Amino acid sequence: MSSRFGPGDVRFFDRIAGLYDLVMPSARIGPLREGLAFADRRIGRVVDLAGGTGRASDGLAAAGFDPVVVDRSAGMLRRAREAGHAAVSGDAEALPLCDDAVDAAVIVDALHHLPDPDAGLTEARRVIRPGGVVVVQEFDPRSYRGRLLEAAERLVGFDSTFRAPEALCDRLDDAGFEPRIVREGFEYVVLGRVPRS
Repeated sequence: MSSRFGPGDVRFFDRIAGLYDLVMPSARIGPLREGLAFADRRIGRVVDLAGGTGRASDGLAAAGFDPVVVDRSAGMLRRAREAGHAAVSGDAEALPLCDDAVDAAVIVDALHHLPDPDAGLTEARRVIRPGGVVVVQEFDPRSYRGRLLEAAERLVGFDSTFRAPEALCDRLDDAGFEPRIVREGFEYVVLGRVPRS
């Protein structure tokens, strides 16, 4: 099955960009900071992959980090820029960034929308400097609420790919990260650290 809204459900997010922040709660910075704390380097520049309107970047900027939103949806990027965020049009699976360009990356409630999540993780690995981390917040499809969310997204017309934390850690390992589960539950957090050598 493929999404009726195009790769990454972009057309859907373009349509709802103006309402998105009204219906979606702010991203919680606490779990992201927990993940970023596992970095083996100072974290300054953070890329917010598939970051939409900058929900995660709001908290990252308030916590003293230097975030930049990367997203394919022009409507969502417009909202991110209106909120004062640096925002770049780009595909998380082919990032418009040089190798070793950032200290960290976050992917908040978005990895499941990527047509090729493994390519997104590989690209994150490419652009993160040694000692940096990618922090992924996702929904566990094994939980009751996770199963409901997965069914709801299918009804809407998304072709989402949800993974359990352990399976996502395996994917992070395959992409060249040192993976770790930070939080478990319906909305879990895992990270991958880029080895120093």
